Amino acid sequence: MPKVTFLKFLRLLSLWLFWPGVALIVWGELTPNPPHLDGLLAWDKVDHFVAYFGLAGMATMIVGIRPRLIAILSGIVAFGGLLELAQFLAGRDAEFLDFIANSLGVISGFAAGLGISLLLEDPALVARRAAR
Repeated sequence: MPKVTFLKFLRLLSLWLFWPGVALIVWGELTPNPPHLDGLLAWDKVDHFVAYFGLAGMATMIVGIRPRLIAILSGIVAFGGLLELAQFLAGRDAEFLDFIANSLGVISGFAAGLGISLLLEDPALVARRAAR
């Protein structure tokens, strides 16, 4: 499969999975008794990191390398912060370290999405965008 076709597939997959991912994160953060994983992922900070890594990676794949991506990623960070605050209404504790894990996940997801995009995009298209 050519690189450009694979990139289109990843972007389409990200588009289809983004909103279900948002819904899953909202449920996970606001449900009174979230599921607990045993083993390596038992630390909830890993759950937060992975969830927001996925959202930011998908957002980066969907939007591509454009100036509005920074606003979208900032919105995802703010969304994570608002969900932490909303946990008080769900009878749970909001934790600043959860917000930090969310934010680190966003930064890492952006970097991964950016790296994948740059590796798979047509070099001529990247050069045209850089010239703008």
